[in-house]
Amino acid sequence: MEQLGLTLIYTLLGLVVFMIALIVMEVLTKFSIRHKVAEEGNIAVAIVLAAIIASLGMIISSAIQ
Repeated sequence: MEQLGLTLIYTLLGLVVFMIALIVMEVLTKFSIRHKVAEEGNIAVAIVLAAIIASLGMIISSAIQ
């Protein structure tokens, strides 16, 4: 049961870090990432966003272990 609790805590911590990173990216760019990907269908921005999310996931995963 203790492992389940730790897993949930680390999951929530990872999600919070992801959300903060996405908000920072949205603020630092001159355009709306959400608008470019969702409404305009810009594949290049989506690929860059996916690469950033994957790299953050790897960093958070190795930090937890």
